[in-house]
Amino acid sequence: MEKISESVIKKDHSAKIKGEALYVGDYDNSDILFGKMLRSKKAKARLVNVKLPLLPHGYYYVDKTDIPGDNNVNIVMDDTPVYARETVEYIGEPIGMVCGPDSTEVERIISEIEVEYEDLAPVLKIEDFDTVFFDYEYGKGDIDKAFKEADKIYEEVFETGYQDQTYLETQGMMAEVMDDGKVFVHGSMQCPYYVKGAIMRALNLGTDKVRIAQDVTGGGFGGKEAFPSILGCQVAVAAVKTGKKVRCIFERREDLEFTSKRHPSRNTYKVAVKDGKVTAMDIDVMFNSGAYTTLSAVVLQRGIICANGIYNIPNLHVRGRAVKTNTTPSGAYRGFGAPQTFFSVEMMMNHVAKDLGIDTLKFKEEHLVKQGDSTSTSGEYHFPVPIPAMIDRVDKACDYRRKHSEYAKDQTGRYRKGIGMSMYFHGAGFTGSGERDHIKAVAKLHKFSDGTVQILASNADIGQGLRTTFPKIVAKELNLPLEKVFYEYPDTDVVPDSGPTVASRSLMTVGELLRRAAIKLRKEWVDGEDQIVEERFVEPDFMIPFYLDKFQGDAYPTYSWAVNAIEVEIDTYTGLSKILGAYGCFDVGTPMDYNIVVGQMEGGFLQGIGYASTEYMVSDDKGRIRNNSFSDYIIPTAVDVPNLYVDMFVDEKYPFGPYGAKGAGELPLVGAPGAYVEAVEQALGRNVRLNHAPFTAEDTMKVLMGEME
Repeated sequence: MEKISESVIKKDHSAKIKGEALYVGDYDNSDILFGKMLRSKKAKARLVNVKLPLLPHGYYYVDKTDIPGDNNVNIVMDDTPVYARETVEYIGEPIGMVCGPDSTEVERIISEIEVEYEDLAPVLKIEDFDTVFFDYEYGKGDIDKAFKEADKIYEEVFETGYQDQTYLETQGMMAEVMDDGKVFVHGSMQCPYYVKGAIMRALNLGTDKVRIAQDVTGGGFGGKEAFPSILGCQVAVAAVKTGKKVRCIFERREDLEFTSKRHPSRNTYKVAVKDGKVTAMDIDVMFNSGAYTTLSAVVLQRGIICANGIYNIPNLHVRGRAVKTNTTPSGAYRGFGAPQTFFSVEMMMNHVAKDLGIDTLKFKEEHLVKQGDSTSTSGEYHFPVPIPAMIDRVDKACDYRRKHSEYAKDQTGRYRKGIGMSMYFHGAGFTGSGERDHIKAVAKLHKFSDGTVQILASNADIGQGLRTTFPKIVAKELNLPLEKVFYEYPDTDVVPDSGPTVASRSLMTVGELLRRAAIKLRKEWVDGEDQIVEERFVEPDFMIPFYLDKFQGDAYPTYSWAVNAIEVEIDTYTGLSKILGAYGCFDVGTPMDYNIVVGQMEGGFLQGIGYASTEYMVSDDKGRIRNNSFSDYIIPTAVDVPNLYVDMFVDEKYPFGPYGAKGAGELPLVGAPGAYVEAVEQALGRNVRLNHAPFTAEDTMKVLMGEME
């Protein structure tokens, strides 16, 4: 193990264990107004009138008329309103906010507000769309020739559902206007500078008049990437109107119903096979964006770039569309579009192999990419692809090949077993030229006269350990004890914009900036003096330029790789699936802290298993999310997967990451649905073909009862 990988006690461990960590809900309630949203009860309607009851002294109603700037939240396309405009576009859309010193009274006022609507026809199903937010298309090779010459052609449709981030701490933000007129917003978030840009726009204020700070944050998983910009604008407008501190924290049902989730998808795969090999894929990807665009553009980009998986497909055509429905807007979630298409391509490859009478693992191994091969976007895999060695590690851990062969035979009796495997990558960092052209990260180190060093960056610790791993990097280069280097929760009045905490970029990209800054500081160190050093992102020279209009070039500088296997036992009387074992082998380059990385792999893998199996969420025929509590949105726990084995790592170093580190946070979730559903499919019989996730116990019973093919 590398020295840097040796585990230490996390910097925030003591405060959290002792209950001393200050979350946004922990601030003294005196002189704070509680904010609660008035939400639309219609999926699509024109707002005719909002009739308020008499407001007691000290209570306020805030809506679009109170916005001093632009009623658009600055995300990607800027179409999400701070408060509803002339129409509402989904059930739960915020029409306004009631603020006051007593939360019970705020609830009473909201219950007495009368909203008059003019009903409009909503679009609730992805297949009924009439608005396309984003439409991308790319390809390589000669797709028509490949299909014309094919021995066999296969076509299937795969579907994936919602997944809610279900962080322990629900969405919460707080705002106040300071004595100098500066608007100060803080709360639970991943991207302070995203929130700052949004509030500057909504309030029509300059950069020196808006301050954003992250409070201790109880998890994010992508759900606190863009959404805090929306809620931040809403509480900021309320604070400006009332002249008071305003805090809004969602209840769990509110959070489950009305915050952004993983995009549901419907993906059509058409595959050409010649001489037992896949020669072409024609892929149509459709993501359900919900009512507004939010982050759909970049989620869809990643989803279609990996639509052919880790397979060398010489002839490829991919089209991706993100479409509008009048449902809760979709957004970022760990994996960011990749889980939807990796599930689809893994199942497609399984089904083609089964039809050809070839073992699914053997078939996939024959199609794997290797170093030097062309990527889907005609870039290059510049570094080694360790998948074959990783397959062997997983095989040895769970006896995969033998079990897969054994379970493929016809099974009888109440309990039947299956095992499945998925293999995949996660592109590390922003897609394309985003890091170079848009983020332009800056990181600094501030050495104080007493020899302590503060890290100045805007990346948020949301449980993944940046307050520990960043100082480890800097302390190593400066030859300092770890306690001499510290990293606080970012405050935009203090730290530069080192970019958002997304895209598995924090350690790989910003960590490397800090490593280089530490080397610079070491060379310039003067005892007893205050010193500040700075580093800026520069794209590596080896990158093949990426052109988004053509989807050509290196979409990512490097890739993290993984192989998952899941073994299940199906109870044919109940449809319940018992997970006998879940095994993951991961390549994240050099771990910056071994225990932290293991924790990330365990948590992410378990989230992926939930996405594959129990986390069923749908909207009803009115467009409202039905599964709005932990009674009917079932997330797995350690009890559900007692044999979760992730302590298998392959260290394929990335030379432009700190000590060889590359993206880790998103990787472990991505492959679980493909492995799990293949295992269930195998247990249910050789003629069964499954094509959607999550695949629940109810779905299993339908197969057993002959209601599904």
